[in-house]
Amino acid sequence: MRCSLGVVAIAAGSLLTAGLCVAEDVPFWAYGIPPGPVVAPAPAPPDTSMKKLPGNDLSFTRAQISNGFGPADWYPGDHPQMPPIVAKGKEPAVRACGLCHYPNGKGRAENAGVSGLPVSYFIQQMQDFKNDKRKSAETRKANTKAMAVFAKNMTDDEIRQSAEYFGAIKWTPWIKVIESKTAPKTKVNNGLFLAEGDEKEPLGNRIVEVPVNAEATEILRDPHSGFNAYVPVGSIKKGEALAKTKQCALCHGEGLKGLGPVPPLAGRSPSYLMRQMYDMQKGFRDGLWTGLMKPVVANLSEQELMEISAYVAAQAP
Repeated sequence: MRCSLGVVAIAAGSLLTAGLCVAEDVPFWAYGIPPGPVVAPAPAPPDTSMKKLPGNDLSFTRAQISNGFGPADWYPGDHPQMPPIVAKGKEPAVRACGLCHYPNGKGRAENAGVSGLPVSYFIQQMQDFKNDKRKSAETRKANTKAMAVFAKNMTDDEIRQSAEYFGAIKWTPWIKVIESKTAPKTKVNNGLFLAEGDEKEPLGNRIVEVPVNAEATEILRDPHSGFNAYVPVGSIKKGEALAKTKQCALCHGEGLKGLGPVPPLAGRSPSYLMRQMYDMQKGFRDGLWTGLMKPVVANLSEQELMEISAYVAAQAP
């Protein structure tokens, strides 16, 4: 374990400084939090200009785009009508689900893609958050803490409404997996890796998942702009062999497309997949069905977990 003085964002948007202990070997690339103290960036001057997306008649300010209790909906015609808890949340304790996970449920690398999940699985995960059964091995990961706060302040009916809403939206391709020896040089902003220009750096044994268009994702929160995931050369084939050895399809279905209440994995964020397997392996995620996964991941190395994540993310949803 390592302990340090850090700054953590909490649900209400304020900052809390505290002594934090983190597992020493947490894979930084999966959690998006640099080693050492997390320093809150200096507040940027307000940007009141109207933002637009190509081919879209709507326009919003940055404040409207990132409004936790009614974020901008760029494409209201491409998803069902959002229940209030998804569209606006519940002040002051529950931010709109659509803020972080997008109205179409695609989400981003620093959180989760939730569309197309079985309703019963979604509900169980929210109950696990509510009962402090889902935590992060990287204890500075603020959005995991925030999810627990949201779950504790949502009614069972609100949880079911959000589960049924996102469950009705089909998961479609969102992440392009690229085998490479190099990856874009990145900076980290609130857990999200962003490419810095066209400069490259050695990839090594990690996955670098970045928005295809940094501005569209980070500033505009464009739910149509996806991600590229750079994975080591040969990792997809190695991950396939590991997945077959571990019989992942036995529970997650043919092609890892889900089976009953067991979630589909194919084509989802490799960073997220890595975090969840690592959290289970280290005992930080301990929900109702986690006991089935723990023996599967117990003796896998970090590299093997990475290879499985690369393979699963590369599969067609």
